Amino acid sequence: MKYILVTGGVISGIGKGIIASSVGTILKSCGLHVTAIKIDPYINIDAGTFSPYEHVVPHITDAIQEWVVKQAKVPVDDDDVEPQVCVIELGGTVGDIESMPFIEAFRQFQFKVKRENFCNIHVSLIPQPSATGEQKTKPTQNSVRELRGLGLSPDLIMCRCSTALENSVKEKISMFCHVEPEQVICVHDVSSIYRVPLLLEDQGVVSYLSRRLNMPIETRPRRMLTKWKEMSDRSDRLLEHCSIALVGKYTKFSDSYASVIKALEHSALAISHKLEVKYIDSAYLEPCTLQEEPVKYHEAWQKLCSSDGILVPGGFGVRGTEGKIHAINWARKQKKPFLDANSTEFDPESKYPVVIDMPEHNPGQMGGTMRLGKRRTIFKTSNSVLRKLYGDTEYVDERHRHRFEVNPELKSHFEEKGFRFVGQDVEGERMEVIELDDHPYFIGVQYHPEFTSRPIKPSPPYLGLLLAAAGKLQSCLQKGCRLSPR
Repeated sequence: MKYILVTGGVISGIGKGIIASSVGTILKSCGLHVTAIKIDPYINIDAGTFSPYEHVVPHITDAIQEWVVKQAKVPVDDDDVEPQVCVIELGGTVGDIESMPFIEAFRQFQFKVKRENFCNIHVSLIPQPSATGEQKTKPTQNSVRELRGLGLSPDLIMCRCSTALENSVKEKISMFCHVEPEQVICVHDVSSIYRVPLLLEDQGVVSYLSRRLNMPIETRPRRMLTKWKEMSDRSDRLLEHCSIALVGKYTKFSDSYASVIKALEHSALAISHKLEVKYIDSAYLEPCTLQEEPVKYHEAWQKLCSSDGILVPGGFGVRGTEGKIHAINWARKQKKPFLDANSTEFDPESKYPVVIDMPEHNPGQMGGTMRLGKRRTIFKTSNSVLRKLYGDTEYVDERHRHRFEVNPELKSHFEEKGFRFVGQDVEGERMEVIELDDHPYFIGVQYHPEFTSRPIKPSPPYLGLLLAAAGKLQSCLQKGCRLSPR
């Protein structure tokens, strides 16, 4: 197993995630099996209770080294082959007090797995003050010095800058950070993040990692990278637009819905449309807002009514729930394409409990008691729109994260009105997918389809939403949902 640790310096949000995924992409295009781990060094007893306004932590663990080794071996591709390379993104900035235990763990880890199996990519900032226009290297020098002082030595220094790195600046970084010039990589601002893997490829990152980690790399033309380049070129020349109203509770901070936005972008790109996301705080759609803040109320409804499609992502708690229901009701009556990804809670004292607590969930606890991870959904009908979007398969495996479910006792009452539960869990007890008859696209899913969306392979529920919003769903379904590579 080869391990590539991606760290960051100078500022947070510098693009470590994009660098990590781009490295994984170009290595995967070489025929290697690649997996990835994201570690966020935030101190909290239960990551499942974090508000998106604070931070979302994928995993908190004590024995981090053993966990990394174990997790890296888990197959992530359809062929169930054990990965050969694990790209690890360590969140935060080098020097943060929260990241110290993780830095120390990886300092020890590099000796445990041997030098030829471990390398470090450090992402740093090259500021360019407008007053002088000169690219400054001092922040990078200080960041690398601090990283070395903590026991990690960067093999590649990836420099984030607004314009291409000047040769003199690259040589200066090479000299004062004790690396060869080929180990200094320029990652300047580009038209689309999908250009970043191509940028790294052009600067010889694959050949360097191949030598440094002694990895077998295929020499034949890489079909995946060719597809990636075609997709990047297409993203730069999009002319048609498609607007999606995102009705949620955390819309003040767009990163709260990062996975959802990316899934929408993947689908919009697949149908050659430029995406416009209209963020709507669901609470602003509620009648009480009309009385208290009428301007916000009317602005929210104007955004909703002028959108081509509507998406309601998952959310916990009561706040904003009524607003979501108003948006869903409007989408249903106005025949607007609609996707509801996940569930939410309602009044526990309700006389008509449509959404109920799952039997295994302990209401006294939070976070770790949720129904988490990959679960199988069985399609119960052959004429389901979502089933066709998935390629007319009998079942799908998607990731879940919820505590509540549709009350199975009310299933027949809904279906009498054309509200069909077309997907259920393996036991047939939980409702996983709903579709509404006589509607261009009205889909609700219990799982999070955005988690499995990829740029070259968009999530089917999101793809269906964008196709319907662009007026192309029926023609696509008639073709068997095969999109043109161009």
